[in-house]
Amino acid sequence: MPLNPDAIGKKIGPLTKDYTWKDVVLYALGVGAGFKELEYCYENNLKVIPSFSIGAVFEFLASVAMESNVNLAGILHAEQDIIFHNPIPPEGTLTTEGTITHIYDRGPDKGALVVAEAVTYYSNGKRLFTNIFTLFGRLDGGFGGEKPPSEKIEFPDRAPDHEERDLPTPDQPLIYRLSGDIFQLHVDPNFAKAAGFERPIMHGLCTHGFACRAVIRALFPGEPERMTRFKTRFSRPLYPGTPIKTQIWKLEEGKAVFRTVNDETGEIVIDQGIVEWMSREEMQKRLSRQGIRFDGRVAIVTGAGGGLGRVYALELAKRGAKVVVNDVGGARDGSGEGSMGPADKVVEEIKALGGEAVASYDSVATPEGGEAIVRRAVEAFGGVDILINNAGILRDRSFGKMGVDDWEEVIKVHLMGAYNVTRPAFLKMREKGYGRVVMTTSAAGLFGNFGQANYSAAKMGVVGLMNTLKLEGEKYGIKVNTVAPLAGTRLTEDVLPEDLFERLKPGYVAPMVLYLASEKFQETGMIFNAGMGHFSRVAVVQGPGVVVGDGSIVPTPEELQRSWESIDNLEGAEEYYNATVALGPMMEAVSGGGGGVGEVSGGLTVRGVFERMADAFQADKAGGVDVVFQYRISGPGGGDWYAVIKDGECEVREGLHERPTTTILMEEGDFLALMEGRLNAMSAYTSGKLKIEGDLMKSQLIEKLFKF
Repeated sequence: MPLNPDAIGKKIGPLTKDYTWKDVVLYALGVGAGFKELEYCYENNLKVIPSFSIGAVFEFLASVAMESNVNLAGILHAEQDIIFHNPIPPEGTLTTEGTITHIYDRGPDKGALVVAEAVTYYSNGKRLFTNIFTLFGRLDGGFGGEKPPSEKIEFPDRAPDHEERDLPTPDQPLIYRLSGDIFQLHVDPNFAKAAGFERPIMHGLCTHGFACRAVIRALFPGEPERMTRFKTRFSRPLYPGTPIKTQIWKLEEGKAVFRTVNDETGEIVIDQGIVEWMSREEMQKRLSRQGIRFDGRVAIVTGAGGGLGRVYALELAKRGAKVVVNDVGGARDGSGEGSMGPADKVVEEIKALGGEAVASYDSVATPEGGEAIVRRAVEAFGGVDILINNAGILRDRSFGKMGVDDWEEVIKVHLMGAYNVTRPAFLKMREKGYGRVVMTTSAAGLFGNFGQANYSAAKMGVVGLMNTLKLEGEKYGIKVNTVAPLAGTRLTEDVLPEDLFERLKPGYVAPMVLYLASEKFQETGMIFNAGMGHFSRVAVVQGPGVVVGDGSIVPTPEELQRSWESIDNLEGAEEYYNATVALGPMMEAVSGGGGGVGEVSGGLTVRGVFERMADAFQADKAGGVDVVFQYRISGPGGGDWYAVIKDGECEVREGLHERPTTTILMEEGDFLALMEGRLNAMSAYTSGKLKIEGDLMKSQLIEKLFKF
């Protein structure tokens, strides 16, 4: 069958591949690495040979051949160009997708070229490399297609600057094929003879790996992560056990050309090679931009003189943050005079690592203390971007023995402390349009724990605080989340069993807190457990419930008892983003699906609604109301209108208001259905048909203020 020109533009993938350090080492051994290049073969500080990027996408290459319908009896790998965007991690999951970009005709008896391009991403979304493959179909030319472009590298007229020699073993293909290319030509003597060879030949990509090692060895030894491009053309086959040498000409800093030759015959087996690499300085800059960094960010960590807080502060500083280390230095029950020592010691540790930090000794338990902590960040570093509310004390008693002081002191530090520091920090973040707040809750608060009524109440309280701050901070770029850590600290040293305490190192909690504090984390209002390397999400959910009675008479306890199985049922339970959305299912259930703004007759248009809106205004219900409702209705009959309600009057105009209180976004048909009473407002909101920006609570005034 002829080549398939319709394959041009054909999307291939996404294809995923999981790999471990053993796959990386197996590949390295397959392309000749050994004890002299232990960085490729030993899992301790393992580095990945960049050409591994080909071995990781064999499935894509096979798909290109199948989709293009190239004649497999005459297929050869002609060229390979790889662009490296980031260093390849030693293990993980790769996702590759791409397209067939060109099919070229070299003419009758001269074959055809199939070109495909694929981009590979790591599991964290980071782009690692782009492969540009060129397959040569020896038996597919002469179909009248586009001629390929002519590209040729002119090598310098001088001796190579470097010559790197290698000796593939006679058994080299047997190792290399275990990385994924199991084509019989490289292992089956009979198949090789049928294809015109004396015996199985080296994989072209195996020789390619030898050449990649050679240029790294010559130009930037031991630093494969500096490679940014590696392009080759495959010229002639090579038998295993044949010595090779890679000749390299350096053109300029960061660029060289090369070729690999058969050291016995002088035949070129890999030609037209281009290698590009970055300087060590540029590599360091790129590495500094990798992963989660806090360069330029200012962080406050309360209770940072030891335990979890100390670890958070150190890790933030290591990743570039300027840190305010807050700790009063008191006893774990909050008693005593306090001490500057714990905070000062952590500041010294950070500075010894080359970071920036200042100490704060103010108590989170008072509004003045909270203000002073934030002021310290502003005076020292110019602002605050990150707040980790970590400070805490314990005063455990059974509830019957818990005095008022025990209750109030714990509430003061945990719940009031979160308020006292978060409020001034929140205001600074709001001015800047960016912020990350991490609250600290506990399993005791989420689920309860004997003897910790005070602590449990405070820790559940910060969850409620988070739930509202996530809404109020959303339009200012402030994300507020909560961690429930399980770690061995001075607060839990004699609470937890000794063997368990040893396993609960604070460092196992820090990755979650740092992620929540980073700009890469874009969700808000989430709760996560963290401890011993185990992480999980916690959520408050609501069951579907049931309407008891007909709505005209209050149901009796006996009726609830008879319906208890349905009331108690959590199958199909959902979590809700805010209180308004959570009430939606109840409102929809009791209203039977209706309940719009009013009842209006047919022939209604969007413009007609707004022309009548001033007449529908209920002035007697508008006492003290000062709002601007902006409506943005999409669709051919939609448009933009706003209603200004102030001093008991309503003014409706077409267009956009500069500073609306609440913005309503709907599609034309849904908006008219809502106005006609055919669509319930709560149902519209929970289904996404009604979107509300700005002050969500003020939107609830609309039904009160207008009656059509």
